[in-house]
Amino acid sequence: MNALIVDMTHGGKLIASEFSKLDDFNVFALDIYNTLSEKEKSSLTGKGITLVEEGFLEEINSKESSINDEFLVIAPIHCNIESEVHMTHHDAVKFLMRDNIDVPVIEITGVKGKTSVVKMLKEIFKNLNPLILSSLGVETVENMKNNILKRDISITPASIIEAWQMVKNHENIEICIFETSLGGTGLADVGVLTNIAENYPIASGGKTASQAKAQIFKSKLVVCDFDSFNHFYSNFDENVNTFSISGDANVYASNIKFGLNKTSLDVEVNDFKTLNGNILNTTFDISTFAPAEHHVNNVLSAICAALSLNIPISQIKKGLMNFKGIEGRTSIRNYKGSKIIGEINPGINVTAIKKSVKMIEDFERSTVIFGGKYGVTCEEIDENSTVEFLNKMNDKIQLILVDELGKNIKNRIKRKYMYTDFDNAIDKAVEMNSKMILLIYRSNFSDLKRR
Repeated sequence: MNALIVDMTHGGKLIASEFSKLDDFNVFALDIYNTLSEKEKSSLTGKGITLVEEGFLEEINSKESSINDEFLVIAPIHCNIESEVHMTHHDAVKFLMRDNIDVPVIEITGVKGKTSVVKMLKEIFKNLNPLILSSLGVETVENMKNNILKRDISITPASIIEAWQMVKNHENIEICIFETSLGGTGLADVGVLTNIAENYPIASGGKTASQAKAQIFKSKLVVCDFDSFNHFYSNFDENVNTFSISGDANVYASNIKFGLNKTSLDVEVNDFKTLNGNILNTTFDISTFAPAEHHVNNVLSAICAALSLNIPISQIKKGLMNFKGIEGRTSIRNYKGSKIIGEINPGINVTAIKKSVKMIEDFERSTVIFGGKYGVTCEEIDENSTVEFLNKMNDKIQLILVDELGKNIKNRIKRKYMYTDFDNAIDKAVEMNSKMILLIYRSNFSDLKRR
């Protein structure tokens, strides 16, 4: 069979390489974004892969084509091509790995909160020597000790293949926890959809995030944010549990007592389906790092994933108690008498900004530092909505804009603000007598200077 792998930029190189190992496939590769180096091209052709140009797609789809052979077209869910796509990259990863991974798999997708949920699940499943893929990198936990295998990695579906290949001794791995962009591969025993906080466009406006992330419902069992389920996915009514910060969901929170360092709440579980067919009805209390409502929603999604696999409640409570946030992303530290809440994230959007600012609204002498970079994810920030929110923000909250994102919006800010570079911003806020400093910065995790 002929297989055409489209998009070498978002994991296609690895997918093409894996298909080239199969006897039944003649593999063709289309570098649609022209990002392959000469060395990478040579590596692919050396594996028997034929590199083709964009016109090749038109030719294999043309009725008058001189190419008579049928092609299996494999392309990312976000790729906008004028051709029938027979497999997404997510589907291809399942096809390639379905007989390789023989331990339970949890896949996490959604618009916000994915990495935080992975970090919570890492704490809950530490005793099972998990293999973990997230925006923070690939790591294992062996004998309760962290082992970083690779720090700078994407969360495209192909990275699941790379992560599995990094583990030399698969015998020690008892569970896989994978953060995956734009949906699930179908490898998961439990798929987690954290939320559709913003239904942003993909594929040059031809699709939306909610459409892409629907791939998570190929998992054996799914846990999904209640509002997102009702709004986008109510047709997927089998093998789904929902969670919410309020009632009606299968798992919801009550008696929430928020704190910057520790939040306590009761977890109500109603008619919750587990992977082995049990139905759970129970209530228990937890304490963990969750300073705002959206963090509690992340906690509930992690709880649901663990309950799905019949993990004891005592183990869930212990793991969440050990979760202290992620350095940079909703972490809290003290500096020169001020408290700094860090929100450094490549996927910062307007919804996240609003929820973050809500954390400091009741504090006197507070400052928001806002800025960042462009091009760190496929999804760019909605500047008009961001400017509108910053202009309406409580005047008691001081505003400092930084770096290229701050510079680009500063002339549209109608309230009092300061513009400076990132390295001086925190000290400027301290000089302004700010006791609570919220740092919202759009950046890659690999940019350690901004973490």
